[in-house]
Amino acid sequence: MPDPRRFELEELVNRPGTYFNPQTEVLVVVDDSPELDSEIFNMEEFEGADWVQISDEVAVDEDRRDELLQAFQARHGSGDFEADPDAEPEEYEEEEEELGRG
Repeated sequence: MPDPRRFELEELVNRPGTYFNPQTEVLVVVDDSPELDSEIFNMEEFEGADWVQISDEVAVDEDRRDELLQAFQARHGSGDFEADPDAEPEEYEEEEEELGRG
């Protein structure tokens, strides 16, 4: 049975929630609560558009976003994230070897 917390892009856009792609480091928030007057999008310039950018601003509470990311890391993370989250595992091995030689 597939992991219920992993989604393809086509699946997640229809399910409200907060999603993160670890390969691209992109966070996507799907919120189905806003209601816009559908007559606005009946104009010719929007015909056939899959997506319309409403604003350049991010409509996310940054503090709450950070809490959600930290809670996820606490549930699913390992101790490796604490040392240097940007370093690759090979770099850790090289640093340990250098420290052992010194």
